[in-house]
Amino acid sequence: MEIIKHGFEPVYDQNSKVLILGSFPSVKSRKVDFYYGNPRNRFWETVCSFFGESVPSDTQGKKIFALKHGVALWDIVTECEIEGSKDDTIKNFKVADLKKVLQNSKISFIIVNGGKAYEIFLKSYADIDIPYAKLSSTSPANTRFSKEEWFGALSRTFSRT
Repeated sequence: MEIIKHGFEPVYDQNSKVLILGSFPSVKSRKVDFYYGNPRNRFWETVCSFFGESVPSDTQGKKIFALKHGVALWDIVTECEIEGSKDDTIKNFKVADLKKVLQNSKISFIIVNGGKAYEIFLKSYADIDIPYAKLSSTSPANTRFSKEEWFGALSRTFSRT
Protein backbone atom coordinates (compact mmCIF):
# COMPACT_ATOMS: atom_id res chain seq x y z
CA MET A 1 0.00 0.00 0.00
CA GLU A 2 1.37 3.37 -0.99
CA ILE A 3 0.45 6.63 0.69
CA ILE A 4 -0.04 9.34 -1.90
CA LYS A 5 0.13 12.80 -0.43
CA HIS A 6 -1.93 14.44 -3.13
CA GLY A 7 -3.46 14.02 -6.53
CA PHE A 8 -3.56 16.70 -9.21
CA GLU A 9 -4.92 20.21 -9.03
CA PRO A 10 -8.10 20.73 -11.05
CA VAL A 11 -7.92 21.94 -14.63
CA TYR A 12 -10.65 24.52 -15.23
CA ASP A 13 -11.36 28.18 -15.90
CA GLN A 14 -14.34 30.51 -15.72
CA ASN A 15 -15.70 29.12 -19.01
CA SER A 16 -15.67 25.43 -18.05
CA LYS A 17 -19.09 23.83 -18.59
CA VAL A 18 -18.58 20.14 -17.79
CA LEU A 19 -16.62 18.73 -14.88
CA ILE A 20 -15.21 15.26 -15.47
CA LEU A 21 -14.35 13.56 -12.20
CA GLY A 22 -12.09 10.54 -12.05
CA SER A 23 -11.24 8.56 -8.93
CA PHE A 24 -7.49 9.09 -8.36
CA PRO A 25 -4.51 9.27 -10.75
CA SER A 26 -3.12 5.93 -11.89
CA VAL A 27 0.56 5.05 -11.55
CA LYS A 28 1.13 6.04 -15.19
CA SER A 29 -0.75 9.32 -14.73
CA ARG A 30 1.30 10.11 -11.64
CA LYS A 31 4.44 9.39 -13.64
CA VAL A 32 3.53 11.97 -16.32
CA ASP A 33 1.92 14.25 -13.71
CA PHE A 34 -1.37 14.68 -15.57
CA TYR A 35 -4.82 13.23 -15.96
CA TYR A 36 -5.33 10.01 -17.91
CA GLY A 37 -1.64 9.51 -18.58
CA ASN A 38 -1.89 5.82 -19.47
CA PRO A 39 -1.75 5.74 -23.29
CA ARG A 40 -4.19 2.79 -23.20
CA ASN A 41 -6.78 4.79 -21.24
CA ARG A 42 -9.61 5.72 -23.62
CA PHE A 43 -10.29 9.14 -22.09
CA TRP A 44 -8.32 11.45 -24.39
CA GLU A 45 -9.18 9.56 -27.58
CA THR A 46 -12.88 9.62 -26.68
CA VAL A 47 -13.16 13.27 -25.67
CA CYS A 48 -10.97 14.53 -28.50
CA SER A 49 -12.92 12.41 -30.98
CA PHE A 50 -16.20 13.89 -29.72
CA PHE A 51 -14.89 17.37 -30.57
CA GLY A 52 -13.46 16.20 -33.90
CA GLU A 53 -9.84 16.71 -32.92
CA SER A 54 -6.79 14.51 -32.57
CA VAL A 55 -5.25 13.86 -29.18
CA PRO A 56 -2.63 16.47 -28.25
CA SER A 57 0.84 15.00 -27.88
CA ASP A 58 1.76 16.59 -24.56
CA THR A 59 0.34 17.72 -21.24
CA GLN A 60 0.23 21.40 -22.17
CA GLY A 61 -1.68 20.58 -25.35
CA LYS A 62 -4.18 18.51 -23.36
CA LYS A 63 -4.71 21.36 -20.88
CA ILE A 64 -5.25 23.81 -23.73
CA PHE A 65 -7.66 21.37 -25.43
CA ALA A 66 -9.72 20.88 -22.24
CA LEU A 67 -10.00 24.59 -21.51
CA LYS A 68 -10.73 25.48 -25.16
CA HIS A 69 -13.71 23.11 -25.10
CA GLY A 70 -15.06 23.99 -21.66
CA VAL A 71 -14.00 20.72 -20.04
CA ALA A 72 -12.84 20.77 -16.43
CA LEU A 73 -10.85 17.84 -15.03
CA TRP A 74 -10.40 16.71 -11.45
CA ASP A 75 -10.47 13.61 -9.28
CA ILE A 76 -12.96 13.07 -6.48
CA VAL A 77 -10.10 11.80 -4.27
CA THR A 78 -7.34 14.32 -3.58
CA GLU A 79 -5.26 12.22 -1.19
CA CYS A 80 -5.35 8.55 -0.25
CA GLU A 81 -3.65 5.25 0.34
CA ILE A 82 -3.72 3.10 -2.79
CA GLU A 83 -2.11 -0.05 -4.12
CA GLY A 84 -0.75 0.73 -7.58
CA SER A 85 -3.63 1.95 -9.74
CA LYS A 86 -6.35 -0.24 -8.21
CA ASP A 87 -9.40 1.85 -7.37
CA ASP A 88 -10.75 -0.90 -5.13
CA THR A 89 -7.78 -0.44 -2.78
CA ILE A 90 -8.36 3.28 -2.18
CA LYS A 91 -8.69 3.95 1.54
CA ASN A 92 -8.16 6.71 4.10
CA PHE A 93 -8.99 9.27 1.44
CA LYS A 94 -9.82 12.95 1.32
CA VAL A 95 -12.60 14.09 -0.98
CA ALA A 96 -12.20 17.03 -3.35
CA ASP A 97 -13.92 20.26 -2.34
CA LEU A 98 -15.88 20.75 -5.54
CA LYS A 99 -16.93 24.28 -4.53
CA LYS A 100 -13.45 25.38 -5.60
CA VAL A 101 -14.34 24.62 -9.22
CA LEU A 102 -18.11 25.06 -9.20
CA GLN A 103 -18.06 28.60 -7.79
CA ASN A 104 -15.48 29.76 -10.33
CA SER A 105 -16.83 28.27 -13.55
CA LYS A 106 -20.02 27.65 -15.53
CA ILE A 107 -20.25 23.93 -14.74
CA SER A 108 -23.76 22.73 -15.63
CA PHE A 109 -23.10 18.97 -15.74
CA ILE A 110 -20.77 16.57 -13.94
CA ILE A 111 -19.54 13.35 -15.53
CA VAL A 112 -18.23 10.82 -13.04
CA ASN A 113 -15.73 8.49 -14.70
CA GLY A 114 -16.29 5.00 -13.31
CA GLY A 115 -17.78 3.14 -10.37
CA LYS A 116 -15.34 3.95 -7.58
CA ALA A 117 -15.37 7.66 -8.39
CA TYR A 118 -19.17 7.56 -8.40
CA GLU A 119 -19.35 5.68 -5.10
CA ILE A 120 -17.13 8.28 -3.40
CA PHE A 121 -18.88 11.19 -5.15
CA LEU A 122 -22.28 10.06 -3.83
CA LYS A 123 -21.02 9.88 -0.24
CA SER A 124 -20.31 13.62 -0.26
CA TYR A 125 -22.31 15.11 -3.12
CA ALA A 126 -25.50 13.09 -3.71
CA ASP A 127 -27.61 16.21 -3.03
CA ILE A 128 -25.63 18.54 -5.29
CA ASP A 129 -27.89 20.78 -7.38
CA ILE A 130 -25.98 20.21 -10.62
CA PRO A 131 -27.01 17.26 -12.81
CA TYR A 132 -24.51 14.40 -12.83
CA ALA A 133 -24.08 10.99 -14.41
CA LYS A 134 -21.95 7.94 -13.81
CA LEU A 135 -20.30 6.75 -17.01
CA SER A 136 -18.35 3.63 -17.81
CA SER A 137 -14.71 3.99 -16.83
CA THR A 138 -12.29 4.88 -19.60
CA SER A 139 -9.66 2.70 -17.90
CA PRO A 140 -8.08 0.01 -20.05
CA ALA A 141 -9.09 -2.47 -17.32
CA ASN A 142 -12.78 -1.83 -18.03
CA THR A 143 -14.06 -4.25 -20.67
CA ARG A 144 -17.52 -2.63 -20.72
CA PHE A 145 -16.42 0.84 -21.83
CA SER A 146 -18.91 2.61 -24.11
CA LYS A 147 -17.78 5.44 -26.35
CA GLU A 148 -21.41 6.02 -27.37
CA GLU A 149 -22.37 6.52 -23.72
CA TRP A 150 -19.65 9.17 -23.38
CA PHE A 151 -20.72 10.92 -26.60
CA GLY A 152 -24.32 10.98 -25.34
CA ALA A 153 -23.29 12.52 -22.01
CA LEU A 154 -21.08 15.13 -23.64
CA SER A 155 -23.92 15.98 -26.03
CA ARG A 156 -26.00 17.11 -23.06
CA THR A 157 -23.79 20.20 -22.92
CA PHE A 158 -21.91 20.42 -26.20
CA SER A 159 -22.76 20.15 -29.88
CA ARG A 160 -20.74 17.52 -31.66
CA THR A 161 -18.43 18.86 -34.34
